[in-house]
Amino acid sequence: MTQSEISTLLPVLTRIADALDRLTPPPPPAADAMAADAFVWQAEGGRLVPVTQVNRVEIGLLKGVERQRDTLLDNTRRFAAGLPANNALLWGARGMGKSSLVKSVHGAVAAEHPGALALVEIHREDIPSLPRLLTLLRAAPRRFLVFCDDLSFAAEDAHYKSLKAVLEGGIEGRPANVLFYATSNRRHLMPRDMIENERSTAINPAEAVEEKVSLSDRFGLWLGFHNCDQETFFAMVEGYAAAYGLDIAPEALRAQAVEWSVTRGARSGRVAWQFFQDLAGRLGHRLT
Repeated sequence: MTQSEISTLLPVLTRIADALDRLTPPPPPAADAMAADAFVWQAEGGRLVPVTQVNRVEIGLLKGVERQRDTLLDNTRRFAAGLPANNALLWGARGMGKSSLVKSVHGAVAAEHPGALALVEIHREDIPSLPRLLTLLRAAPRRFLVFCDDLSFAAEDAHYKSLKAVLEGGIEGRPANVLFYATSNRRHLMPRDMIENERSTAINPAEAVEEKVSLSDRFGLWLGFHNCDQETFFAMVEGYAAAYGLDIAPEALRAQAVEWSVTRGARSGRVAWQFFQDLAGRLGHRLT
């Protein structure tokens, strides 16, 4: 191609490049780490989306989990104060307030130390992007609780290996300003049949099981949640009734709560809240 031809084509190519630039959306602005006390990690865009109002209940309304509450609250307070603290795994029965406790504890500690601690929710399917998130948080001038609700892994899912490395074993390690809190119905984050299958098919069964179980070992704090008894269930609904000023006799409240739990075939914090919402609606009582 001659110099004359290049000179002729150059303006055309420049116009094409400019047009392509106009068609390409600009990169999303980086989130201000101080813009909110809670964020959702958007893995596809690689950014933090501020949450202006977190869906949480007051920590005093969580009944039947006092020991777990006090332990997690103490761990989080130490972390917010710049002291050593542990990653936490909240595991056990469905509907017993695992995720509610994480959000309530964050709200309580954030109120005690304004601006010091932010909550960042990462979805289970976005766990592979966790290293990118930690890189972004590492340079931020505050502390973060990275929270994954309902964390678990299936047999064909190898993402647990990357999570293990990020929590403790990576060359950089977990940033000093980040803790990882997760909830799961499973203590070891994997179904029992998956672990048993590894045991039966591996050349060295003990080593195979150790590989699977060692993920939960990366959490220094394990908090178990178990199904509640009837008195604890009553304490939950009575606590909601008192907090929201519901006008109903204690005997009627308990009788209706028992009937509701029988129809659901379960007693839990979630069932108690669902019953209370139904009751408040039937009585024409607003909860806002």
